[in-house]
Amino acid sequence: SKVPGFVRMIAPEGSLVFHEKAWNAYPYCRTSESPPCNEYMKDDFFIKIETWHKPDLGTTENVHNLDPNTWKSVEVVHIDIADRTQVEPGDYKADEDPALFQSVKTKRGPLGPNWKKELATDEECPKMCAYKLVTIKFKWWGLQNKVENFIQKQEKRIFTNFHRQLFCWIDKWIELTMEDIRRMEDETQKELEAVR
Repeated sequence: SKVPGFVRMIAPEGSLVFHEKAWNAYPYCRTSESPPCNEYMKDDFFIKIETWHKPDLGTTENVHNLDPNTWKSVEVVHIDIADRTQVEPGDYKADEDPALFQSVKTKRGPLGPNWKKELATDEECPKMCAYKLVTIKFKWWGLQNKVENFIQKQEKRIFTNFHRQLFCWIDKWIELTMEDIRRMEDETQKELEAVR
């Protein structure tokens, strides 16, 4: 289980079942476990992840157009997929390390310590930053801050590992067409429905 032991010990039966919805309207995507994502917590718990994909290197401020008061409270976390210190030791895999990997098909990589500066000067190479806004509400006296902080930490961990994999798996996806992707989505949906 991915749920920390302290939560499993006090969580009532059925309280760890969540319902998630996702919307993909690239370049904007949203994943939401919004009320009532959990029958036990009802309106007291939700996780919302909004993503804007922009053709830059993370230089757009307040890309989600938050109001000034909300924006002041946002913690901006920069993820460097080539920085091994941002990876939990138990998550590290050498074959998913952008600092070691080089694509056979695109010749991209390995990414050195100054890869972002080098990429900024390369007019030929496409650039994209995924700006993620994670909003969490866990209203439970005595646990709110601990659980919200834990979820934020896990989301950063998931984003870091996923984007490292995405870079290192480029040879598996770079030649896929939109038809290929839609077919794979349909197959995955059928597989998920079969296990329900």
